[in-house]
Amino acid sequence: MNVLPGLAYPLGATWDGRGVNFALYSENATRVELCLFDDASRDDDDDSETRIALNSRTAFVWHGY
Repeated sequence: MNVLPGLAYPLGATWDGRGVNFALYSENATRVELCLFDDASRDDDDDSETRIALNSRTAFVWHGY
């Protein structure tokens, strides 16, 4: 999965018609992971969760697209 830096605003998950920008405020975090869950594969624990590190940070907002 290709993760671009994205934008720090607006906060939350924002769909733009082509993808989703995620932005999360945390004054104390040293790392942020976005966890995505797939209901279709609930029976297979190995594939039901995907973790994506949000490495871009502007001030106290972690973000990725």
